[in-house]
Amino acid sequence: MPDRVDGDTEVPPAMQAAIDEFAAHLTSERDRSEHTVRAYVGDVTSLVDHLLRLGRTDLGGLDVAALRGWLARQRTQGRARATLARRASAARMFTAWAHRQGLVATNPGVLLGSPRARRELPAVLAVDAAAAVLDAVAAAAADRGDPVALRDRALLELLYATGIRVSELVGLDLGDLDYHRRVVRVLGKGRKERSVPFGAPADAAIHDWLAHGRPHLAVPAGGDAVFVGVRGGRLGVRAAREIVHTRIRAVPGTPDLGPHGWRHAAATHLLDGGADLRSVQELLGHESLATTQVYTHVSVDRLRRTYEQAHPRA
Repeated sequence: MPDRVDGDTEVPPAMQAAIDEFAAHLTSERDRSEHTVRAYVGDVTSLVDHLLRLGRTDLGGLDVAALRGWLARQRTQGRARATLARRASAARMFTAWAHRQGLVATNPGVLLGSPRARRELPAVLAVDAAAAVLDAVAAAAADRGDPVALRDRALLELLYATGIRVSELVGLDLGDLDYHRRVVRVLGKGRKERSVPFGAPADAAIHDWLAHGRPHLAVPAGGDAVFVGVRGGRLGVRAAREIVHTRIRAVPGTPDLGPHGWRHAAATHLLDGGADLRSVQELLGHESLATTQVYTHVSVDRLRRTYEQAHPRA
């Protein structure tokens, strides 16, 4: 029986086969993450549902008018701009792939615009607030008797020192740490490798974790993972995210931030400290400098407030 996409709408086998092949393409050839593949497949499935509502039962009926109507319908349903932007991106990728596969005569996606997603930044964490969080986790791990506290300290110190993504952090193996140069080798988006330096506080926290904490938790199933969970296996993204939330939330007066907010703090503090934009782009693993420039907005706002408070003719 054909699959269903919305209510009683049935997907013809050929269209469902195209969706499945596109998902395989994203995974094997584009090396997209499981989360991205799931999101893009959901977007394309929604597009197919729209085509079926228009009475078009094969991909040959996919044109730019259908694409624009699909996005317009979602806009009237109150979809966020970021969601619409992602769905437009997924549609363009799908139509380009479908055209290469001979499933559509032309690629209508090249004519499709998309709303510019508003880049909403996490709450700004001041340098002294970040220091308070790190001091708190250091105090909890001071006697070295709690392996979880030692792990959490090393995790937050390394995330703040490097600005790496939480998915990159949990993927680290012991061989990725270069203690002599204080550099960590990171496998980022698109399986692109980069090296990121870290400072003395992170170095000390990692050494304490590996010497006095990890041996008490690690089991063979964890392999060479730098960070492991309470059962000894490799720490997952969800667990790492909860650790960051919990540790930051425990410090009075700090906003409730997760790994992205912590990464945002690292990037902002680097720029405030005088780091150039290109260097921060490389450290964070951003493909586009425009992505990194988002972090300068906070620094400029802070500079403007200082100027207005200090300049006699502001």
